[in-house]
Amino acid sequence: MENKVEELRKRIGLNQEDLAKALKVSRQTISSIETGKYNPSLELAFAISDYFKKSIEEIFVYEGRGENEKK
Repeated sequence: MENKVEELRKRIGLNQEDLAKALKVSRQTISSIETGKYNPSLELAFAISDYFKKSIEEIFVYEGRGENEKK
């Protein structure tokens, strides 16, 4: 899943450590989310969206199966 966490974080001049503290997670968690190696829990996704005052859909881009793809 792609996301705009790094872009939003940098836009307000915040480093990973400070964002992690604000969200009560590790800096490694923020790094993994930003690089797409980790998809946050729904609870954390809501916390991130609340922090940046954006909807989840504005931050996280779900790349699910297309209508024509087989399951």
